Amino acid sequence: MAAVTAGSGTGTGSGAAGSPEAAGGSTGGGGWRRPHGPLQRYYGPSTAEAAEAAPDPTDINGPHFDPEVFMTKVRSECPLGQLLAREAALGREIRALDSDMQTLLYENYNKFISATDTIRKMKVDFRHMEAEMDDLAANMAAISASSARVSAALQDRHRRGAQLAGVQALLRKLQALVEVPGRLRRWAGTEPARALRCHTRARAVLRHYRHLPSFRAIEDESHAIMADLAQRLRARLRCRVDRYLRALQTFFLGCLGDVRQALAAPRPPGKEGPGLPDLLATLAASVLGQLKAVLAYVQLFTARDVAFASLPYFKGEFCVTAVREGLVVAFVRWLCRTARGFADGPAERGAPAAPPALLLLLARLCLDYENSTIGYILTLTDEQFPPQDSGPAVTPGPALCAEARAAAQRLLDHYVQVQGAAVAQMLRKSVETRDWLGTVEPRNVRAVMKRVVEDITAIDVQVGQLFEEGVRRAQSSDSSRRAFSVYSSSRAPGRYAPSYTPSAPMDTHLLSNIQKLFSERIDIFSPVEFNKVSVLTGIIKISLKTLLECVRLRTLGRFGLQQVQVDGHYLQLYLWRFASDERVVQGLLDEVAASAAHRCLDPVPMEHSVVELICERG
Repeated sequence: MAAVTAGSGTGTGSGAAGSPEAAGGSTGGGGWRRPHGPLQRYYGPSTAEAAEAAPDPTDINGPHFDPEVFMTKVRSECPLGQLLAREAALGREIRALDSDMQTLLYENYNKFISATDTIRKMKVDFRHMEAEMDDLAANMAAISASSARVSAALQDRHRRGAQLAGVQALLRKLQALVEVPGRLRRWAGTEPARALRCHTRARAVLRHYRHLPSFRAIEDESHAIMADLAQRLRARLRCRVDRYLRALQTFFLGCLGDVRQALAAPRPPGKEGPGLPDLLATLAASVLGQLKAVLAYVQLFTARDVAFASLPYFKGEFCVTAVREGLVVAFVRWLCRTARGFADGPAERGAPAAPPALLLLLARLCLDYENSTIGYILTLTDEQFPPQDSGPAVTPGPALCAEARAAAQRLLDHYVQVQGAAVAQMLRKSVETRDWLGTVEPRNVRAVMKRVVEDITAIDVQVGQLFEEGVRRAQSSDSSRRAFSVYSSSRAPGRYAPSYTPSAPMDTHLLSNIQKLFSERIDIFSPVEFNKVSVLTGIIKISLKTLLECVRLRTLGRFGLQQVQVDGHYLQLYLWRFASDERVVQGLLDEVAASAAHRCLDPVPMEHSVVELICERG
């Protein structure tokens, strides 16, 4: 044994270093220690450890440890001395653990004894608590029984109180029902919403008890009051619509006043005011914008949050009768009547007549309404206030368009008459104030004829700002150079010249009548079309017809006839280009020349070359 011990002492150093035990559990002696924990995870397993990754039954710290395999391996690999040393170390460790356990037991003995006493006392206290809980349960049962009796008494009292309250409420309802007609009558005039709420609350009860005569009388009286209130509310609604209509009318008249002021405002030299297209665009846009704003205000009555807006009888009557017919259609018709009134209505004494430019502008406005605006307004109204399928009849759009076109036609006709009368007045004065018997031989075109051409040119520019050019009849190649004869234009002047001598005077009256037989009849006051050449043709016809009638009432001398010849040729040179058909101008001027020749005491015409020279120089 001693030898073994000695041998183990000598071989401990070499055997411990290579044994699995020394490598696995020994921490002394300064040998190599395997990395573990974070370091091992950081550096990763070595090659030897990778080879040992399979289950190892000899790893005393591994999950697959097998004592038999381990002991077999130790006995076969470790020397006896190392085994004996390990046995001695394990004995020392066991004894140290036994000593530590005894020390721990001695140190905590008093605590164990105290804990045992405490547990014993707690068991006694728990038994006392159980007894007290039993007493408390018995008391709670008694209290529950008392509470049940008290609850039953309270329920009985509550039931009787509810019955009493029901009787009192019924009495109050009956009293309120009796007072319903008086309240409705009192609130209908000042607080209609409160009257409606009162009737709504009482209606179901009255209907339920209407088999009783007294309740039936109350119900009938209430219904009569509410029916009267409904009629008054409908009348008031037609009035927030009538007020909007009056507001639109006032706005239109204000805009019209602004247009008249702009037309009449003096213009500084070299500075032009707004043209007719700008004034028309501003007027039309302002009126249409105001109408849209009014429709937006009225549309608040049909909003989704308004309770009565979804009712069929309200939407049918309000949307069609009040808004479409009472507001939109009524305004369009009023606008057409107002515009037409400038042409139809007699001017008051001392009141200024409407300027011609205003007549022209209103005619264009009504024509635009007929072409597009009325259709747009009605479509917008039907979209915002859709009519019911079975609702009242509506005014068709073509009927309104026809009214607008009639107003435009009347205004344009009146414009032609006003402008024609203005030019005709100048011609009338120029004829009536001149001595046609004692006048001298003509050397120039009279200034009034130049003024007529200037005014016609200005009218052409004015009308061209608002109306299209129109269609002209094809002109002859010599329209501006055609000879103006005091005889019939359908015959060559040279044909009658040889037979014309003072001793054999020509019957110019006969020639005039023959000319009328073969010439086309000219309708002076026929309706004009909506274009520039038609308007100018109407004005020229009125002017020349006036000149013709004035010449027929005068007696002329030779030079007076020649002056008419010069003036007529000058007008022919410039007026034919404004007319839709040059034959209209030529025909009227021929009649003027024939009338002058018929009323002349010495009908000797001027040579045509001299007439052309005077007109070109003028």
